[in-house]
Amino acid sequence: MSGYDFRSPRLFVSLPLETGAAVALDRAQAHYLNHVLRLKAGDRVLVFNGRDGEWSATLGGEKRAATLLIGAKTRQQSTAADLHYLFAPLKAARLDYMVQKAVEMGVSQLQPVLTRHGQVTRVNLDRMRANAVEAAEQCGVLALPNVAPPIALSRYIADRDPARCLVFCDEDAETANPATALARAQPRSPLAVLVGPEGGFAADERAALVKQPNVVRLSLGPRILRADTAAVAALALVQTVLGDWR
Repeated sequence: MSGYDFRSPRLFVSLPLETGAAVALDRAQAHYLNHVLRLKAGDRVLVFNGRDGEWSATLGGEKRAATLLIGAKTRQQSTAADLHYLFAPLKAARLDYMVQKAVEMGVSQLQPVLTRHGQVTRVNLDRMRANAVEAAEQCGVLALPNVAPPIALSRYIADRDPARCLVFCDEDAETANPATALARAQPRSPLAVLVGPEGGFAADERAALVKQPNVVRLSLGPRILRADTAAVAALALVQTVLGDWR
């Protein structure tokens, strides 16, 4: 993305995009452009909807009912890597951070997973979606991930597709070098990465995961990482060895 325009504001909109269309902004978006960024009629904004690519638009209309006038397409729609990120829910601020980083890393699905030692059992899916949109707006991402409702780990294991390689972070992994462990996986498989709670997986949960086909146990080194840090480390490793960073 060396030639990408990082200076123009970028907004996600839900409506279809095409040259000549007029897209009405919601109140929060209009306030952001008019009162926070202090843009004026005719100023440039980049817009995307997760389906039609990215478009150049200009700000028009009254401040209280702002619209974007859609011009030319700037980028074709891309698809996210087939990479699911599964995680034990965290408290609000740290969950916000983790969701944003996962979107930046290119995940296609965010899946909260409820485990025995998890400290959080309720997840605000609307807040997760809002954080996913914000991360996509700021980082030039075109494909928004699906935000799935929470599921019990036992249910996920029972229902999982064995064709999807599951990489789960395990401090007791037999192979200490994470790159070596990942190199043994099927490189062209669809992928899933699982980070458990800070209390760790229960013994029976770990045993059930280990028994699954097409599973990689991933050590994240000699230091204990917080769950949100582990998310970034694990996704970076998987994307480097198996994913679309290769």
